[in-house]
Amino acid sequence: MGISPSKRVKSSLSNSPEFDSACTSAFSHCLSLTEHGFDGVFPFQLATASDHLYQTLRHDSSHSLVLKWVPSPPSRSQVDSALKAVTRSDSNATLGPAQFKQWAVELFAGAVVANATKDLMVRVPVGVAGIAGLGAASRSGKDMVVIAIGGYALGVATSIWLGLQ
Repeated sequence: MGISPSKRVKSSLSNSPEFDSACTSAFSHCLSLTEHGFDGVFPFQLATASDHLYQTLRHDSSHSLVLKWVPSPPSRSQVDSALKAVTRSDSNATLGPAQFKQWAVELFAGAVVANATKDLMVRVPVGVAGIAGLGAASRSGKDMVVIAIGGYALGVATSIWLGLQ
């Protein structure tokens, strides 16, 4: 299927004008909270920035990845993980506009992939149980049930992977 889901989502977010606009808005919002006294966003402001980004992406744009795969704002642990991925050394420094966008891409790509993975982990076992139950009730051959389960699992995985664009 080619490129990994995480890279696919990061690429989609990075190349999205709506996402870029939302990042600019959130960055400006954080600067206004400090009355433009600093050149960047402090790490303690990132939870607020995450919520602002989420609200902007959910309501002011039509970014399908966020609408489909991120039902609630990213958690504080996701915010911190994205910060660690972006700022490998000095975690007390402010994030400039480019680094802020890199953090936002990392944050929302992680949230999208995590929720898509959760969906996969729910849909496949439920479907497999249903197919196995129908196979047992209809007394179908074991080989036919295994083929149906494999086809179903592959179909669900492909559907979710294709939905990450």
